[in-house]
Amino acid sequence: MACSTGATVPSANVERVFPDKPLAASVTGYVNFGKRALAAFFGLAIALAGGPALHAATYYVTVGGLGGEPEFETRFSNWAKEVDKLVKAAPESKVETFEGGAATRANLRASLEKIAKDSTPADALVLLLLGHGTFDGLDYKMNLPGPDITADELASLLGKVRARQLVVNTTSSSGGAISTLRRDGRVIVSATKSGTEKNATVFARYWIEALRDPAADTDKNETVSALEAFRYAEQKTAQFYETQKRLSTEHAVLEDTGKGEGVKAPSPENGYGLVASTFPLLRLGAAAKAAANPAKQKLLATREDLEQQIDRLKYQKAATPAEEYRKKLGVLLLDLARVQEELDK
Repeated sequence: MACSTGATVPSANVERVFPDKPLAASVTGYVNFGKRALAAFFGLAIALAGGPALHAATYYVTVGGLGGEPEFETRFSNWAKEVDKLVKAAPESKVETFEGGAATRANLRASLEKIAKDSTPADALVLLLLGHGTFDGLDYKMNLPGPDITADELASLLGKVRARQLVVNTTSSSGGAISTLRRDGRVIVSATKSGTEKNATVFARYWIEALRDPAADTDKNETVSALEAFRYAEQKTAQFYETQKRLSTEHAVLEDTGKGEGVKAPSPENGYGLVASTFPLLRLGAAAKAAANPAKQKLLATREDLEQQIDRLKYQKAATPAEEYRKKLGVLLLDLARVQEELDK
């Protein structure tokens, strides 16, 4: 979608916000209205003179726990190593990976305690748990060499970390930890919807696949969000059981409201997914290059902030008058077009 300033609104962004053609057409009409120059100038001004900043750092902590059997020991270890390799490619990443004999409660506690001391609210933390978990109706535990770690311990450790947080628990019985780990502003992804789903999960396989498959980036902005990765992995997991003609023994859910049990299909209608949609998990291609380029970092941060504003506005659609909704989105799209034009230079 083009505007007379010379900037081009990425079609993926228009489609993401306006999936129906009539609404997209009315936004296009607004774009052709007289406010385009002011909006474009506003977007560029934010990018060049302050504006939002990229996360100072993203901490990735990955734990490959006890397998119990050689097959699972190898699987969890290999998954942890693959994630380690993928996230280390991110220029702003700080990575700690524990697998095999190193995946102990003491090492995990030490890692999170250090992050609590070093991190700031501008940072992000991604905690990925791979392995087996148990739930006795009251307490969730992740199986580790030596003493296991409980959901209560994890909640206490994470509560001291000031960074934005994404906890991806792919273990069996992971749903038993949701009520303990949930908190305002924290994204919880669980491979199971409850503690009673006790079989080994395959969700982790597809979560990791989302980190390397460009198809996971559904809005084509070269940044995979926590919400996009969840949707990719959840759909792939469901397809796995359908293809194998097996009864599904795991049902992944996402919780980012701080008060729910999580849902399979986050959306503006049910109120889930907003925080997850604004949590950049991994950048790809040009976005990764821009994140590593000091001259473009501020522009990239502004682009991501504009995209997050669009996502927030979508969640407010039901409570916003239609004309106001269109105008606000039109302005945001113009801002986004101008910033993207500068990034592409």
